[in-house]
Amino acid sequence: MALEQLSDVVQRCQALPDDSYSTEDHDVFTIAGRTCIEEGHSAQVLSIILDEKNQDIVRCMGWNLLPPVIQVLLKKEDKNLPPCLAVFNHLLQTCGPKELLIGLLEQLEHDDPDTIAESLHLLLNPLQKVLLCLGSRKASSLGMTLSSVLDQVAKLPLPYTKEQEEDDVFSLCRCCTDLTDFVKPFVQEAKFNTLNLNESMAGEPAAGKEDELRTELLKFCMKTLSRPLLEVQLKDPDTLAESPLRNFATEILKTLSAIGESLPDLVYQPLLKRKQVPGFLEEEVRYPKESLASLAHLVFVHHLTADTFPSVFSPVFSLRSNMEHINLLLSRIDESRIQKGLELYEKSLVRVEDGSLHADLLEIKPFLTVPQNLVKVMTICPRHDLRTRGLKVFQLSIDKFDTEAKYNFFQYMLKTSNHSGVEGYVIKNIKKQIDIALQPGNSNTWFEGVHLLPLLRKVLSLPDGPETDLLQYLDRIMESLNVLRYLVIRDKVTENQTGIWTELYKIEDTFMKPLRVGVNMSRAHYERELYNTMETKRGKAKENPVLSVSVGDEKLPNMTSESQIQALHSALHTFDMIESVLVRIEELTEVKENL
Repeated sequence: MALEQLSDVVQRCQALPDDSYSTEDHDVFTIAGRTCIEEGHSAQVLSIILDEKNQDIVRCMGWNLLPPVIQVLLKKEDKNLPPCLAVFNHLLQTCGPKELLIGLLEQLEHDDPDTIAESLHLLLNPLQKVLLCLGSRKASSLGMTLSSVLDQVAKLPLPYTKEQEEDDVFSLCRCCTDLTDFVKPFVQEAKFNTLNLNESMAGEPAAGKEDELRTELLKFCMKTLSRPLLEVQLKDPDTLAESPLRNFATEILKTLSAIGESLPDLVYQPLLKRKQVPGFLEEEVRYPKESLASLAHLVFVHHLTADTFPSVFSPVFSLRSNMEHINLLLSRIDESRIQKGLELYEKSLVRVEDGSLHADLLEIKPFLTVPQNLVKVMTICPRHDLRTRGLKVFQLSIDKFDTEAKYNFFQYMLKTSNHSGVEGYVIKNIKKQIDIALQPGNSNTWFEGVHLLPLLRKVLSLPDGPETDLLQYLDRIMESLNVLRYLVIRDKVTENQTGIWTELYKIEDTFMKPLRVGVNMSRAHYERELYNTMETKRGKAKENPVLSVSVGDEKLPNMTSESQIQALHSALHTFDMIESVLVRIEELTEVKENL
């Protein structure tokens, strides 16, 4: 039935000019032709569209047959595959490029990863040929095509292991390779256009003119840098000698250079004033910050196209520029971006000489916001390896500051971190710097004498006085006590290099006495809770084996009485530990003051 309808409409249209086909003719041809292919009559359809008398009809309406033909090619049905492939090739040769472009792009849309990969592999080459037929009018169509392709690529799962990339289990590698081949002729054309444009404008002021093809390729590169390249973890050559994804990243960077973009200018954009470029895109749309951060990561961490970077840029200059990129990546929730932010920060820091970063850098906003984001990574990131690496990079950043910068940085972190563990770690670094300053020949003005005292007052303080939650602030309190114990042991009363002995009476009033009161209050509270818990256990063990206990205003999670008792004993042990250090400090001060 469908075959007869197709034959009838074709026969009727043979006598008509190609601009006289009615809407009904289009509809009948489309429905009947598609039905024939779906029912397995591809050979008969091929015979009809190859007939010389029907070429005007095919040229005008043939593209409507693409959906069922492509479905057969994707499913690779043995019986219908050869005639459908012949139909497909003849349609590509005969139909108009605009209609073919629409028809092919419609067939790109899929949700299943396997189908997406097969569809891209099948259609990218035909799409390339169709676009090349559009001549100088291809730019917007290329942009639309690349956008559609990248939307499909974004649906593919990412390979995380070396084996997944080697085996290409999700077909992302093949798609990226296909995409590289797809854009090559357009990149060459844009490169040629850019060279011609530069020659024609030599010695003339920049006119409001830009190659549209170049603009679309720039948008493609920027989008690709964000997805998939910012989300996938590239393998180093030592891990994977031949990496399709690393090759793809390299090709994207080469494409940027080919279309006239300076990679150093892009990476160092936060510090270099770029000239105003006329064109179709605003600056932040033209160069999305996340894409530039991805580019910096590829260059500094994976050393892709690093040979194109001039050696005149100092490590400190590179760090300053990268701080914008690092800050952006560390501020994200996505763990792949956090990991890349840590990697970029570490690689930027290791090139900088220890103790060489001056205090005036802390007046630059990213040098303050990056540590804040780093604190979030160290304290709340779900992945243990990222928290550990965050701490390593945090210490590395401290090591790079000079003495004054360290001093100012420690003050800032004690003021803003709001986390006992981080504050404790900062205080441990303060103790280290004091120890260095007290070594013979290492005297400095920042970690002894009048400058040190304001910092010590911040260190030797309780956030809420005697009512401070000692368990919550345990890390900070123990490190503060360790600093105080170190000072009274290390600094002689007669020398008083740190000023601790003239400040001791204030420290006793503002830190040691309130801390002792807090320890006594907390111990009494927890001893009462322990007594109540043990009484409850003895009285209601059989009726209620699970207890709920409140400490302060907070209700502890439900747990067995044994676990609750163990937790309370642990807290009491902590208070004993704090008190023992306090007692030791008091003993040391009494001995030294009596000397």
